[in-house]
Amino acid sequence: MALACREVRHSVLFEMIALTIVAVSGSWITGHSISKIGALGLIMSMLAMARNFVYNGLFDKWYVTNRGSQPRTVVMRIVHAILFEGGLLGFGIVIIMWWLQMSFIQALLLDIGFAVFFLVYAFVYNWVYDQIFPVPALKTP
Repeated sequence: MALACREVRHSVLFEMIALTIVAVSGSWITGHSISKIGALGLIMSMLAMARNFVYNGLFDKWYVTNRGSQPRTVVMRIVHAILFEGGLLGFGIVIIMWWLQMSFIQALLLDIGFAVFFLVYAFVYNWVYDQIFPVPALKTP
């Protein structure tokens, strides 16, 4: 299977499983319906993808302008990740407050819960995925 197909399968399965877990567990935790939490999960997923596209484009432009072709350091990647997640958290809180009619503190706690969930989920998902679908050896010319 080509790497592009592997990446599509990886992304689709990642999102489908995540949205199912978020909808069911979020409904149980908040008392809102599975469909309401599932829709929120979908909104948050689209927000993350849109933010990722815009943020990384702007970050890359800034980096090339200010750093040229220097390799990115671990510190730079840490700053990059913190700024990305911080911005996502800010947008997410507003959406959660509006969508679920929650207070700022409730929305903040739920959004932090989402962030922690996705941190753990991404690690576990990727580890299991690599066990089930190992990366194919690249053909050398």
